[in-house]
Amino acid sequence: MTSIKLFGLALGATLALSTTAFAQDINVAVAGPMTGSEAAFGRQLANGADLAVADLNAAGGVLGKKLVLQTGDDACDPKQARSVAEKLASAKVPFVAGHFCSSSSIPASEAYADGNVLQITPASTNPLFTERKLWNVLRICGRDDQQGGVAAEYILKHFKGKNIAILNDKTTYGKGLADETKKALNKAGVQEKIFESYNKGDKDFNSIVSRLKRENIDLVYIGGYYLEAGLILRQMRDQGLKTVMMAGDAMNDREFASITGPLAAGTLFTFGPDPRNKPTAKAIVEKFKAKNVDPEGYTLYTYAAFQVWSQAATKAGTTDPKKVMAAIKAGEWDTVLGKLSFDAKGDIKMIDYVVYKWDDKGNYAEVAAEN
Repeated sequence: MTSIKLFGLALGATLALSTTAFAQDINVAVAGPMTGSEAAFGRQLANGADLAVADLNAAGGVLGKKLVLQTGDDACDPKQARSVAEKLASAKVPFVAGHFCSSSSIPASEAYADGNVLQITPASTNPLFTERKLWNVLRICGRDDQQGGVAAEYILKHFKGKNIAILNDKTTYGKGLADETKKALNKAGVQEKIFESYNKGDKDFNSIVSRLKRENIDLVYIGGYYLEAGLILRQMRDQGLKTVMMAGDAMNDREFASITGPLAAGTLFTFGPDPRNKPTAKAIVEKFKAKNVDPEGYTLYTYAAFQVWSQAATKAGTTDPKKVMAAIKAGEWDTVLGKLSFDAKGDIKMIDYVVYKWDDKGNYAEVAAEN
């Protein structure tokens, strides 16, 4: 059974790592929003890390040593994320899979760089994460300048001549994704009728919805997370709007359908091709299902992050973060997502965003390419 220690910062409490791990163990970590409004995504990361560590230990560990999984809670708060990162660095953890929110991954990465920790984010899509020439950062997912382009391409094809609105929640992720989608649309000669922000955590969107109604908006693009998006959708329907909603990868959790119920039908979002359907993931998906876990969203991306790190550490013959990073960038790695390789910045060498659509039963499926 995997050994797990959960830690985070709550109400300013001092964080302390347990010292129960034996010296010969290798401490590794997963970090993300284990609490707060994005906790559903924290569960995805934690589920992926838990099974990856259990499987690696069952196969003999890494370099003959057992892995011990630490779990850091940043609640998608930048300051808390940096504090978690500093504590992991001071504990000399060589590798962290995390964080989820770009607004957490970016400040955390600086603390990890200073503290000699290799960071692989399964989920943070803001381009800035890999654009600062840091030695220690990689991402398993794509970038918002790719994701926004795919969304814009779909909008241009299916909503030509229609009224478009773009909203964002002012976060690093949400604003960045909205900006990239706007940029791609504007470059193609399409000007949105509304570009407006709201605050993450807002619950009353009636003023925004009223404006959407006045402007006869056919499609509203949301740069933000599923909670606020779900509330916006409900309030649009309450006012009789049939406006189609589209968003990014932070819509990829069934919690969205829990908020909206059947109203989710027709809502669009971008994400990679469903990793649960990849032949390389079949055996691992079955393991998750045996545990009554649906490995949706970024669960398998997190599992893949541990695969990349462990294979590279084995090849390098060490867990030294800089040597492992050199091995990762020089190689190609077999994962549940297929073969992965990385460029000099730390981005994966593929663009794999596609469009999904929710139905009225709380399920989503990839929109066929010909559509």
